[in-house]
Amino acid sequence: MKMTGNTILITGGTSGIGLGLALRLHEAGNKVIVAGRRKELLDEITAEHPGIDALVLDVADPDSIARARETVAASHPDLNVLVNNAGIMLRENLLDPSGLQVAEDQIMINLLGTIRMTYAVLPLLVGKDDAAVMNVTSSLAFVPFPITPTYNATKAALHSFSESLRVQLAGADAGVQVIEVIPPGVRTTLLDQQDDEQSMPLDDFLTETLDLLREKPDAKELVVERARFLRDAVANGSYDDVLAMLSGL
Repeated sequence: MKMTGNTILITGGTSGIGLGLALRLHEAGNKVIVAGRRKELLDEITAEHPGIDALVLDVADPDSIARARETVAASHPDLNVLVNNAGIMLRENLLDPSGLQVAEDQIMINLLGTIRMTYAVLPLLVGKDDAAVMNVTSSLAFVPFPITPTYNATKAALHSFSESLRVQLAGADAGVQVIEVIPPGVRTTLLDQQDDEQSMPLDDFLTETLDLLREKPDAKELVVERARFLRDAVANGSYDDVLAMLSGL
């Protein structure tokens, strides 16, 4: 993926990693559209950062996705990059029946939301120069954090989905790159980690991730050093030890 001159749609773009990517990519010379559910937040972002556009979108709602697709197709015909970032991370007690709704909400947003957005927007990208789909997963796709079981499962599923998407697009000669971003814990409001000293500062994560992309524009995965011990746990034989560590947190 080239670093400048793109038209980029970012879901979950009103806070955290999504907003951080939006601001950094805007500053790098890209046209950025931030998408999110709350119009008041979108209005604040566009007012504070002239040149960034906004799109009301609820990835849990298929009708909202369909409307957003038609809107962006008309307003930004040069769209060539989709960043699937929208997601929630919630604790679950698997012995508590009320946890089922928590699980279903995460599947609807994290997994189905990304899959539906990909199906909706991908036809707009095929044939465009330097087209890309960037899926934000998690290092917990590779070793689970036991208190967030469905979150981990959705991210593991998105890793697999990204792999298959990459192979299918290459086989069809569609000209669309698939990039998986694999964050560690980052200081955002996701799971109230904004003040967690064990999580990576957001600015540091953004800098390292975009430096990796700049150095390797054809990369399949962007894995910052803080996430590497989880990403590679199976390969280097440390999986059981890493799982035990996460289980004790």
